[in-house]
Amino acid sequence: MEPTLAELNQKIDLLTTQLAFLTEQARLAERQRAERAELMHDLMPIVNDAYNLTVQELQEVEQYTDPADLLRLLKRLLRNGPTIEAMLEQLESFTELVQTMGPMGHEAFNKTVELLQSLETRGYFTFAKGGAQIADNIVTSFDEEDVKRLGDNVVLILNTVKDMTQPEIMGFVRSFVANVELEAEKPLNISLPALLGQMRDPHVRRGLGLTMRVLRVIGAQAQAAR
Repeated sequence: MEPTLAELNQKIDLLTTQLAFLTEQARLAERQRAERAELMHDLMPIVNDAYNLTVQELQEVEQYTDPADLLRLLKRLLRNGPTIEAMLEQLESFTELVQTMGPMGHEAFNKTVELLQSLETRGYFTFAKGGAQIADNIVTSFDEEDVKRLGDNVVLILNTVKDMTQPEIMGFVRSFVANVELEAEKPLNISLPALLGQMRDPHVRRGLGLTMRVLRVIGAQAQAAR
């Protein structure tokens, strides 16, 4: 009897456990049913309003639409669901990128404004305006033939400018201008004895020699250009 009674007690405990499990499941199912009923009760007014609004809107465009077109559009949307989803994901990524770049763009804009203000304060815009006026004067001062000749000789002109802007030449010109200004401030004696007396100065003789040599080169170039 004792083993039989023990088995019976074990079965009773098992049935009790199963009954408790079924009772809990029934309670959960009842709670879910109640939640669904409550949700449906809350959604019904919204669904009715949405349905009525949809009917009203469709009535306004009824004469312009065909149910077959709407059905075809719906099928197309369903057929291209993955593509639309990918587009939405790209849009979300772009939105995140814009949000990330927003502070950087704002900072770059502020830096640009500061740079423009600095350039205006330093006179760059005024210089550019004056440069535009100079360019306009140049354009209006040359005709088509002048521009053609300029194009034919632009390499020669640039080489000449390059040679003239060498440090040695620029230093010589600057020193020459400074010395001329300095000598121009001194009293000048242009009498014949004074001029003849200056011929004894080796610098004067060297200057005259260089001047004669330059005149010779100019004459030779002029003769060759004929």
